[in-house]
Amino acid sequence: MAQLEALLFDVDGTLADTERDGHRVAFNRAFADAGLDWEWTPEIYGDLLEVTGGKERIRHFLEKYRPEFEAPADLDAFIAELHAAKTGHYKRLMEDPGLPLRPGVERLLREARDAGLRLAIATTTTPANVTALLRNSLDPEAEEWFEVIAAGDIVPAKKPAPDIYLWAMERMGLPPERCMAFEDSENGVAAARDAGLRSILVTVNDYTRDHDFGPATVVLDQLGMPESPARVLQGPPLVKGQVDLPALKAIHDHAWG
Repeated sequence: MAQLEALLFDVDGTLADTERDGHRVAFNRAFADAGLDWEWTPEIYGDLLEVTGGKERIRHFLEKYRPEFEAPADLDAFIAELHAAKTGHYKRLMEDPGLPLRPGVERLLREARDAGLRLAIATTTTPANVTALLRNSLDPEAEEWFEVIAAGDIVPAKKPAPDIYLWAMERMGLPPERCMAFEDSENGVAAARDAGLRSILVTVNDYTRDHDFGPATVVLDQLGMPESPARVLQGPPLVKGQVDLPALKAIHDHAWG
């Protein structure tokens, strides 16, 4: 059986609950700056999360919720400008007031790093968003913890396409059987599966707890802390109530055994 060598992390919803009180708020501020009367409520944003990618969500919003909107001649440029403004707001939100990482995330990252496991990011969000979260919620030098940061538009198709995972594993020179993916959504699980990954750990959040995670190895409510054990929703039990290095090995062996 192949030994686990690398952990590949999604970002939004996986490392931190950034969607509702981070990205959504930043989008609304960008819309207000542009003089648009658009308001993405938590419910609307939950629906838009079915589409991966911020620019793609704006386009989907226009098609579904604002079909009467008189789009400018260069709609792509208009959307790109809005998205760039949103990214600026998001970065400022990460600095003040900031958002905490999900329970157990920092603990596991430090344990894995100390044990010599290789770390990578595989996300559809922009690199600037990744940097803002890591620097402000984890460590000022946290980018250096990750061997590869695969983010944004570096691949032609976003999740549920497998491109971002394939790109990250290619840069690391690793096959899927030596990697584990950490996700929070159905689209993310599909992307990991179609990239050949069978070792997939999911931590659900308020937006994704009803998703279909069939291909996932284990589905949890969080990674767990000694004072706040993780609850297993699908897959093998955790011996200590948290995802630690022995648990990672057991999950990986279960997936590839």
